[in-house]
Amino acid sequence: MSGDDEKPLDPDAARIVAKVRRLMLIAGLTTFVAAAAVVGVIGYRVFRTEGSVQASPDVAATLPAGAKVLSSAIGDGRVVLTVEINGAIEMLSFDLNTLKPLGRVRLAPQ
Repeated sequence: MSGDDEKPLDPDAARIVAKVRRLMLIAGLTTFVAAAAVVGVIGYRVFRTEGSVQASPDVAATLPAGAKVLSSAIGDGRVVLTVEINGAIEMLSFDLNTLKPLGRVRLAPQ
């Protein structure tokens, strides 16, 4: 079949073909915009560095001599260690990014 042997479309069929072409154009543009938005968000999150400070590998949190770590917990930008120091139990709180000491709570029996 060659393109020269085809009959021209009747007006109703031509309107339907035009409508389908418009709908396909809209669907294609919508897909393109959605894909561009996803790639943009991913790029933004990958290349954005402000606000996310990574601790350098040579940072160390110091514990008192003879301290035995009983448990640890991470949350809300903090690391909390429960340690036993000379028979007394303490909770030590450190900043998650810099490992600077934030606080110390001594737990003593009544």
